[in-house]
Amino acid sequence: MRSRILIVDDDKDIRNLISVYLENEGMQTQKAEDAIEAMKTLEKNEYDLIILDIMMPKLDGIQACMKIREERNMPIIMLSAKSEDMDKIQGLTAGADDYLSKPFNPLELIARVKSQLRRYKKYNIDSNIDKNVIEIGDLIVNTDTRQVWVQSKEVRLTPKEFDILELLARNKGIVLSVEKIYETVWKENFFKSDNTVMVHITKIRDKIEVNPKQPIYIKMIWGVGYKI
Repeated sequence: MRSRILIVDDDKDIRNLISVYLENEGMQTQKAEDAIEAMKTLEKNEYDLIILDIMMPKLDGIQACMKIREERNMPIIMLSAKSEDMDKIQGLTAGADDYLSKPFNPLELIARVKSQLRRYKKYNIDSNIDKNVIEIGDLIVNTDTRQVWVQSKEVRLTPKEFDILELLARNKGIVLSVEKIYETVWKENFFKSDNTVMVHITKIRDKIEVNPKQPIYIKMIWGVGYKI
């Protein structure tokens, strides 16, 4: 099947240029002129990869990326006229898989798109082999038996601790807000003053991290949330 790519950029010329190059490579493209339109398109269609500009009116690419990551795992390549390291870090922290500064070489973008698609498709094939076992370094989470091992040693977690760990592990690399974690695990409305998630993550770290003060697995992204 042809890979389906969603191109989101408020510059019509850039959208058309990227589309021409991708379609010449046998891919199928859909274009959106801003992030609001892109979000509506995502509600109706499935895509293999998104090319997302950062500087857009109404809703910028960083905010859009975070919203997309709440529900979808397909690769996201960000485009931006900004080239500072902090801008790249901000984009990647929001959930992007790759970042390319404008002006860019279309051939380099195509190469990055192909690379991300290869990884994504390989990951999906591998994950379909055994969806019940998630391996992240020396951390193994069996979602069927609800068991956890670190460095071949089993770790005992409470039901809620396991639910949080499973949620983060299933969304590896994606930053989940405290609100998202709470409402997914507890299935209740979140109150900003509630530190329940933080307390549970502290307990999980005490059990799975070699040094809980310098965690390898569960990391906090200040002002955003947690990720593995």
